Amino acid sequence: MERVNQLILSKAGSDVQMIPEVANHLISSGGKRLRPMLTLATAAMFGYEGDHHIKLATSVEFMHTATLLHDDVVDESDLRRGKSTARTIWGNQASVLVGDFLLGQAFRMMVEVGSLDALDVLSTAACVIAEGEVLQLSVAKNMETTEDDYLAVIRAKTAALFAAAAEVGPIVAGTDKATRSALKSYGMNLGLAFQLVDDVLDYGGKAAETGKNVGDDFREGKITLPVILSYRRGTAAEREFWKESIEGGQNDDARLEKALGLIGKYDALTDTIQRAQHYGKIARDALAPLPETPWKSALNDVIDFCISRVN
Repeated sequence: MERVNQLILSKAGSDVQMIPEVANHLISSGGKRLRPMLTLATAAMFGYEGDHHIKLATSVEFMHTATLLHDDVVDESDLRRGKSTARTIWGNQASVLVGDFLLGQAFRMMVEVGSLDALDVLSTAACVIAEGEVLQLSVAKNMETTEDDYLAVIRAKTAALFAAAAEVGPIVAGTDKATRSALKSYGMNLGLAFQLVDDVLDYGGKAAETGKNVGDDFREGKITLPVILSYRRGTAAEREFWKESIEGGQNDDARLEKALGLIGKYDALTDTIQRAQHYGKIARDALAPLPETPWKSALNDVIDFCISRVN
């Protein structure tokens, strides 16, 4: 990870002064670096000793950072990990363009690695993430969104990059297709669990721990699973409240309090956590046939870490 962090800083450099300023604002803001860790761990798991996994892990982190820069513009977010977003400091144009620069650097590093398979996996993930962004736009502020619609969004937006990060490790380590598939499945289901927990934290977390204010998703009119479950289980009057709040943009503090009450009334957070635990179990089962190594134990620990954030 130390080598990945050094590469991140060097590849975020540019003679155009604003690029490293914007990039480093987000890169240095204390992200967990979970996705690049998956690439490093899944390569090391099979005894890989070169340095291709360092470049691929950095590519994965740059793809992630680019999507955050773009996301904050689309969502008009003011806070990210407890700090002002790049868009509020440098503007929307700079955020989008620096995100594009980081994507370009990510693909340059993939080409340097010289693995067509790894390039295929990560470039496919880039397309799927973009599709997820557009799909989210199409269901935004629509209370008729189903749980299946919502899962399709997070599978594309969040889980696809987890899956790709976990799959490129065994690719550079030269493993067989079954191993690649197992780790891809692990990453996909870990990503689903991770996002579901994130959605719970927005209504049940503390700003200091999450880097977000409680209710940010509510104020932005985001359709997440706790909202979908509360809406579907509610009375006609309660459903009207959700429509006014999410679709109509009536989202002041008093309405947030009422929303939190309804989410509690229908056990929406508990059930969302149970969904996350379900995907965590699928991720664990995907790992089960692989050889017992300290790396496998670490990957299992990551599942526990992702879900325990809500305890």
